[in-house]
Amino acid sequence: MHALPEWAGAAAPLSGGQPPGYADAMTTTLPAIRPARDADSQALARLIAASFAEYPNCVFVWDEFPELQAPASHFAGKGGRLWVAEGPDGGIAASLGATPVAEQNAIEITKVYAAPAFRGTGLAQVLFAEAMRFAQAGGFDEMMLWSDSRFARGHRFYEKLGFRRWPGERYLADVSATWEYHFRLRLRAGP
Repeated sequence: MHALPEWAGAAAPLSGGQPPGYADAMTTTLPAIRPARDADSQALARLIAASFAEYPNCVFVWDEFPELQAPASHFAGKGGRLWVAEGPDGGIAASLGATPVAEQNAIEITKVYAAPAFRGTGLAQVLFAEAMRFAQAGGFDEMMLWSDSRFARGHRFYEKLGFRRWPGERYLADVSATWEYHFRLRLRAGP
């Protein structure tokens, strides 16, 4: 179990009650965070599909996520890491991945998802702290991410962490016709 970091601030109460087996969100107890395993494939897919289902015309299609077939191997093969928070009943409560982008001396953040019952609890901040340690240990100058234009709550979370939205968008030409915004966070002062 992880305690809330001091910078995470006070946690908001869980909406709709607490998940079975977990303390009230106002306490400092959160689900265990661990490196993802390839065996997490189905549980990660369920988490992402459930997140997508909250938005109009946002559809999860396995073929568009080949990295989920062996998620730990995928991230390791790129020199990155994927962390998950264990949820009740063997599910996954949240995830966050970090992959080096060597030509930019940056870390790209991906797979940032949290089940609704765990949003606002500080869990995402704890996962982000794992990525921050990874970036700092690697001597990276920046963190970056792309986020679906529909995920306004996520955008507020990134901005709370210090990310700034950059100009421009990208179109993925996926089944959901996704447009994404680009966010960056400077870790070290530039020249």
